Amino acid sequence: MAEQILVVGAILLDSRGKPVDGLAPNMSNPAEIRVTRGGTARNVAENLGRLGADVRLISAVGGDLIGRRLVSQTAESGVDTEFVQVMAGENTGAYIAFLEENGVLSVALDDVRVLRHITPGYLNRHRSLFKEADMVMMDGSLSPDSMATVARLCAKYDKPLCADPSSARLAFKLRPYLHQLHLVVPNEIEAAELCESDFDGYDAEASLELARCLVGKGVENVVVTLADFGLDYATTSETGYIPANYSEVVDSSGTGDAVTAAIMFGMLNDLPPIEAIRLGAAAASLTLQTAETVVPDLSLDMLYDHLIV
Repeated sequence: MAEQILVVGAILLDSRGKPVDGLAPNMSNPAEIRVTRGGTARNVAENLGRLGADVRLISAVGGDLIGRRLVSQTAESGVDTEFVQVMAGENTGAYIAFLEENGVLSVALDDVRVLRHITPGYLNRHRSLFKEADMVMMDGSLSPDSMATVARLCAKYDKPLCADPSSARLAFKLRPYLHQLHLVVPNEIEAAELCESDFDGYDAEASLELARCLVGKGVENVVVTLADFGLDYATTSETGYIPANYSEVVDSSGTGDAVTAAIMFGMLNDLPPIEAIRLGAAAASLTLQTAETVVPDLSLDMLYDHLIV
């Protein structure tokens, strides 16, 4: 694949805990606890690298062993990490998720302070990366000023811009750029935030309306992930629903990132939007069935083997 993808955003250390026998307050609870590499942008980049894409990552980590190891692991998956800043005296970003017994997220905490070093100045100094890219993706961890810089550089060089809100509490930062987005992949709560609507719980039809809302605001392609229920999608020409295809939900973490990466990969390989979205649905179903944030042996053949036809 000759096309180059630029991804801008978070590298985090992911920690996840899932109770094995209920959750009692004010005491320690037996649980399955796993620590792995994470961060929306990093996960998207690793998925793309494993699919064979030429992908560069702009991010920032602390000058600690954790940060250096995360950068090394990401590079091993085929991602160009030359432009990941390693900041002495800083702590690498972290994400802690508390899962329900069925693997669905209950609540999470994140610390992304190190990402303030992805400044407008740093992005402008490396504007050649935007000029050389065929597609750009950013996540919601960026500061508003840096997000504006990414959007401006994409507009200047006429590059399609994709985005993932990363969190419902960060989604509002994407609202000024919806008209510029080629692709956005929120979950239901994030989609409601982007549309400034109430979220009343899982409802596939309501989520489809949110997808249509975002197309109405200028986004060309919208995919709303529904955890282990599949996804809704809307483009400028069609809408629909694709169910999930899995045997067991192990962990829902990283599913949206896998969707984003697979769709971007498909689009850059000239697949029609709906076919690229079907690849995204396959990536989500595969990721649901692993405890990792990225399927370790992910490949294009694996995605096609898991397509719902």
